[in-house]
Amino acid sequence: MKGKNLALMTLVLLMPVLVLGGCVKKEEKKRVEKVVNVRTVTVEAKPLRPYVETVGTLKPYDEVLLSAEIEGIVEKISVIEGSRVRRGELLVKIKDTDYKLALRQAEAILRQAEANLRNLQEEFKRKEALYREELVTKQQFDDISARLEVAKSEVEKAHSSRDLALERLKKTEVYSPVTGVVKEKRVSTGDYVRGGLPLLQLVVNDPLRLNFTVVEKDWPLLRAGQEVSFRVDSAQRAFTGRIRNIYASLDEKTRTLQVEALVPNRNEDLKPGLFARVTVYTGAPKQKVVIPINALLYEGTQVRVFTVAQGRAVEKKIKTGQKYGELMEVLEGLQAGEELVIVGQNNLAPGVKVHVAR
Repeated sequence: MKGKNLALMTLVLLMPVLVLGGCVKKEEKKRVEKVVNVRTVTVEAKPLRPYVETVGTLKPYDEVLLSAEIEGIVEKISVIEGSRVRRGELLVKIKDTDYKLALRQAEAILRQAEANLRNLQEEFKRKEALYREELVTKQQFDDISARLEVAKSEVEKAHSSRDLALERLKKTEVYSPVTGVVKEKRVSTGDYVRGGLPLLQLVVNDPLRLNFTVVEKDWPLLRAGQEVSFRVDSAQRAFTGRIRNIYASLDEKTRTLQVEALVPNRNEDLKPGLFARVTVYTGAPKQKVVIPINALLYEGTQVRVFTVAQGRAVEKKIKTGQKYGELMEVLEGLQAGEELVIVGQNNLAPGVKVHVAR
């Protein structure tokens, strides 16, 4: 009995020691710090050009609607839709039989009028000489003078009629006024056309016009003659042009300003209607602090990043500027040379110990 009591007392005395020992082990576990694996890069300053970025659409330099100037039957059309044409090339022929006949008749009338004028001129000379010798009356002389003036008028009228007939004959042949492409045929061979009826629609694709808009804060950075760079989905390279026109006023609804650039297109690598992603460089290269976009953390309007200093995470709020591909300009909050976390930043908090994977 004595032995049992002694054992019980010993157990009671050891209980606080055992409990205390367990607490100590728990505290030791709590003191084991969490270490987060991350990847980092060194923040750099690079020479980069400031730019304005927007989108636009390519349009023909000009569109021409060729119309008939006379009436007649379309005898021949030398082109199809999509045909390339050169300035001065014959495109449409209207049947000219009636116009050739009208020209011959006008020329015959002119010859007759000129012959009549020559006869009256000879008669006038004779009458004038006789009148000076008072061998004919003034009435007779005035009569031949009047007839001569009428003959001159008839010749002028015949000349005008001949010229008009010749001009109408020329209009049976329709030539291209521009170098371009046939966009649309409006008539077919055998159609009867009247003056003013559209025949063909042509577009001038070299150069092309690139139309785009910029927001109000950017337009003061643009000027006529400035180079424009752009890309389209149908090509694997960039194209360039130059600003030709900056419109006079902003759109009141969108607060944007229309800008137009001319783009060389000699090989017709580009087509009207293509969507373009436009970049206009607005100054010389400047040293800018830039970081990978995937390092950024967003909270509402705030932008944060994490850097590493002495093995621990440091949270920094930054102010960003322009985007350069996969890089973002940093205006405030970060300096070149700092170690920036680019992988694992979502698992960090200020002061957390980190392990930088190499």
